[in-house]
Amino acid sequence: MSKKLSLAAVLLVVMVLMTGCMNINEPITEDSEGIWNSFFVYPLSWLIIQIAEMTGEDYGLSIIIVTIFIRVLILPLMIKQTKSSAAMQEIQPEMQKLREKYSAKDQQTQQKLQQETMELFQKHKINPLAGCLPIFIQMPILIAFYHAIMRTEAIEEHTFLWFQLGQPDYILPIIAGTTTFIQQKMMMVSDNPQMKILMYMMPFMITAFAFFFPSALALYWVVGNIFMVVQTYFITGPGARRKKQEKMEAKSGGSK
Repeated sequence: MSKKLSLAAVLLVVMVLMTGCMNINEPITEDSEGIWNSFFVYPLSWLIIQIAEMTGEDYGLSIIIVTIFIRVLILPLMIKQTKSSAAMQEIQPEMQKLREKYSAKDQQTQQKLQQETMELFQKHKINPLAGCLPIFIQMPILIAFYHAIMRTEAIEEHTFLWFQLGQPDYILPIIAGTTTFIQQKMMMVSDNPQMKILMYMMPFMITAFAFFFPSALALYWVVGNIFMVVQTYFITGPGARRKKQEKMEAKSGGSK
């Protein structure tokens, strides 16, 4: 069941991405028509331009500021997703025992496996779909920001640090791929082969794309990844786990 849900989620994301990329070469202006352009892409493009003008035409810094702003805006959704992934990680040993217990492939055994898996979720108060919903909600926002970067002509004319924002770079893609790998590694729910393949495939794809796309987009990926790494560390890192353990021990001691 989980594999089918994961496949459906991947297919839906791919479909949304393909739909979002249809007008990628058309410059975005206040005269651009359509709900997608008027209410999603243009407001973000306008915000990038306004912040750039306030920072002395520094479009690179503007992209960083707007990226952080967007990430903070969807932070509640991301926290929900991260906590859901962490909860799933914690019950992986119990799920593995269930898979070993019901390893037979007949329909009756698999039904029993699904039943006890759902009981395990209920016991730990976990909604297996809780980590998927935030992805679908935030996806239009992130795709709109991608469009705003790619379709704002003023960005192409400026440089930031060592690279031209409108041209591909050779160092930034490697940074984008590395930060993507770190993010995937920190959020990986289990050690199954499919997850490991995805963990290595995503950084490779991001790196490959970044070599051909404008550096402004790679900068957006890098900043977003770093934000996610920091967020995940504070939510599920050693400090968070220690606090949770102390809380559980205090609760256990109080119940005695």
